Amino acid sequence: MSADYDIIVIGGGIHGVGVAQAAAARGHSVLVLEQNTLASGTSSRSSKLIHGGLRYLESFQISLVYECLRERELLLKIAPDLVRLVPFHIPVFKETRRPPWQIRIGLSLYAALTGFDPHGRFKCVPKDQWQNLDGLTTHNLKAVYQYFDAQTDDVALTQAVMNSALSLGAELSLHSQCVNVELGQDDCTVDYEKDGSVHSCHARVVVNASGPWVNHVLDRFTPGLPQRTVDLVQGSHIIVDGHLERGIYYMEAPQDHRAIFALPWKDKLMVGTTEHSYHGDPAAVVPLQEEKEYLLAGLAHYFPAYENLTTKDIVDAFAGLRVLPVGDGNAFSRPRGTVLLTDRPQKPRVLSVYGGKLTAYRAETDKVLHCLSSSLPERKPVADTRRLPLQP
Repeated sequence: MSADYDIIVIGGGIHGVGVAQAAAARGHSVLVLEQNTLASGTSSRSSKLIHGGLRYLESFQISLVYECLRERELLLKIAPDLVRLVPFHIPVFKETRRPPWQIRIGLSLYAALTGFDPHGRFKCVPKDQWQNLDGLTTHNLKAVYQYFDAQTDDVALTQAVMNSALSLGAELSLHSQCVNVELGQDDCTVDYEKDGSVHSCHARVVVNASGPWVNHVLDRFTPGLPQRTVDLVQGSHIIVDGHLERGIYYMEAPQDHRAIFALPWKDKLMVGTTEHSYHGDPAAVVPLQEEKEYLLAGLAHYFPAYENLTTKDIVDAFAGLRVLPVGDGNAFSRPRGTVLLTDRPQKPRVLSVYGGKLTAYRAETDKVLHCLSSSLPERKPVADTRRLPLQP
């Protein structure tokens, strides 16, 4: 392993490996340092969706939805074995907060943002077909809309992006804990611990893509750097025995009308997600008992076949952490776009990635490289990430 790089990336989640792939494709030398294994944090604890984010239209995050829909289409083309289009169903009941006309307007805007691509089509499911919707209750059911988004294996996708980066010359060091970053005038010295020993290497820039650890990592920089104040919001999922043959169901939780999903996952049924403020070590996050009960109640409310399930019937559960800007109100309404924070406006030495969506990782890493262009030497590009196939 060489000692000098154009870029050192701290964090082996989807954004970290995305930066590595984008940098290597542009001909840069790059090293990824990951404290555990690839996708061991938030990138393995998502809802497994590659989607535009229909619900973000309610908070007027139009540009984010547009970007995600564009990236969804790209991933369907370059990663067909990892990202597949699936039908989503939105049942609208008498007590549903959003009436049918509002759902239709949202889906129409969603379709328009795809450029009226065939993948943006939606329809109202005829009433005589409701009995075929995986046992969905029809009590007080007023309408069911079907549209399309995509599903993925988030761990496999992260590994595929890293493998692509490695094929372009990037390097990866797992189980490598960053312990200190010394900032020079125009470069950085990174010390990291691996196998009980401390190693040092140099880079023109460091990208801090450590997810919920982003500010923890910034604490290890000398001299100290400004940080963005954020909230860590826990989102949990449960997995139970069950099957959904017709696709994914996008519902309102009966307790508080938040959006929840029920989706097929590896011959089981997965339900998510929750929103709880989290304080503490990001490595220690686990689903709470109340979150498990909340998700089971949502599942049972819409699918009576599961109404007798208890938390003892949960075969697996996991929790991830969203990095959101500090703000008033609930997490639902806060911006979900990525924030890129540099140490200085001209020739930055450090760039920290706050937040971000799985779906838009590739577009966001392009923005990272653009921000760092003044700090990096001229290199001859060797590939274009928009055309690089991703294989499982």
